[in-house]
Amino acid sequence: MIVLITGASHTGKTVLAQRLLDKYRYPYLSIDHLKMGLIRSGNTSLTPEDDDKLTAYLWPIVREMIKTAVENNQNLIVEGCYVPFDWRPDFDDMYLQAIRFICLAMSDNYIDTNFDLIVEHRSDIESRIEPSSCTRNSLKADNRAYIEGCSKMGEPVTIIDSDYEQAVRPLLNL
Repeated sequence: MIVLITGASHTGKTVLAQRLLDKYRYPYLSIDHLKMGLIRSGNTSLTPEDDDKLTAYLWPIVREMIKTAVENNQNLIVEGCYVPFDWRPDFDDMYLQAIRFICLAMSDNYIDTNFDLIVEHRSDIESRIEPSSCTRNSLKADNRAYIEGCSKMGEPVTIIDSDYEQAVRPLLNL
């Protein structure tokens, strides 16, 4: 099984991936780690701020890694924001049957109510230097974009509205 986790920044994608790794012992691929490896090695001139270009650059690599894992009957957790909303047509039914798609997004209300908590937990799994651009409004815009993008493509979105734990608990049961 492939567990493909995407969503807006600060939604707990990495926390969920880590919990799934701990529970199921599936290998885990962070698209952010792949991104930084390619950037730091000089294999791309893109920067961490080039989000749209990074999706176009990284997704073909990640897509083929997913296909290889499915073909080899391997389990894999793939986590990151660089998954296009229209990812599904890249796979035929054989692959799709092996992929569990999860998108996490926070409601405006959750962001307003829990902004300080969101920022406090930004480094629960990996150290993160908070960019100055992380504001309530930027988080709201990012989360709305994921909700709208996934909804437009008919993809499910787990919306974190009142309690993170309550929202992700069902996702831990593959």
